[in-house]
Amino acid sequence: MAEQKLNAPARAQYAIRRSPSAHPAGVHQVTEFQDPGYTIVGNHLTQHRSLSGLAIGLAAYIQSLPEGAPVDIRTLAKRFPEGRGRIAAALRELEAYGYLERVRQRTDDGRMVTRTISYNNPEATRARRARETAEQAKRRTATEPVPAAAPTTASRAPAPAAEPPRVRTSPRPVRTEAPHVRAQPSRVRAEPAPPPPEPRTRAHHPPAAALLANLRRDDPRLLLSVRDIHRLTPPLAAWLERGATPEAVRRALTTGLPDTLRHPAALLAHRLTELLPPPLPAASPAARPRARPAPLQTCDGCERAFRAPGPGRCRDCRDPAAERGAA
Repeated sequence: MAEQKLNAPARAQYAIRRSPSAHPAGVHQVTEFQDPGYTIVGNHLTQHRSLSGLAIGLAAYIQSLPEGAPVDIRTLAKRFPEGRGRIAAALRELEAYGYLERVRQRTDDGRMVTRTISYNNPEATRARRARETAEQAKRRTATEPVPAAAPTTASRAPAPAAEPPRVRTSPRPVRTEAPHVRAQPSRVRAEPAPPPPEPRTRAHHPPAAALLANLRRDDPRLLLSVRDIHRLTPPLAAWLERGATPEAVRRALTTGLPDTLRHPAALLAHRLTELLPPPLPAASPAARPRARPAPLQTCDGCERAFRAPGPGRCRDCRDPAAERGAA
């Protein structure tokens, strides 16, 4: 047998067995003081039995971010190796248990943004809000005026007896005031009413109906039924009454048609209503055509240009000739 040496060091396993700690297995905490740059996370979150590990990690990460930091799915997917699907599912878990709330709101410039609200202790937040609601209800009750005491049986008895005479005697004063009340509507009726619109002539209806029926020659898809032609004839006649030529109306209705035309009558009705031209303005005296000046002629005597209805001599050449003829 080998010689026993009492000063030989013990093996590691014997050191573990002889450890004075009451929990030799499991986690051992090594706590160090942290300078600024730490986040307080409650055990209700880190030890939550219904949340997944990814959800707990995202909640702790979101609580460590500064105010206004982006926490949308795209940004979180760039930060963590998990995909967008798993991150979206984890965020839904946090919303279900109250650790996260996402609200859609409109900014001052009209854009829609998502505002994310993170709760580090949702149970405490709900309790605080419940207390505030109860305190507000108590203040509201304290500030409300106390209702008047209900009348006694003796004071309530005469009231029904005194009310019927008032109802029975009220019709006569109302009848006396009725003529005075009816006088006000008469003043309103006496005001001059706006002139009724001029009746539209039906002289343009036959040309309008013929133009609608001939639209299928330009495009076979514009084949209209008799009912559609009767319905579209009055608005097309308004175009003709305002001075639009049939060719201009045809171009306005058939130009730029879509590739797929399912309801031609509805399209024509829309164009006739939206593209209606304004009426022609009345001709003013200043707009009347002026008389054209006489054309330019070449004088037969001095070959100068002058204005006259026909060829001949200018005024300077005619005056000496007139004087010699008179002499």
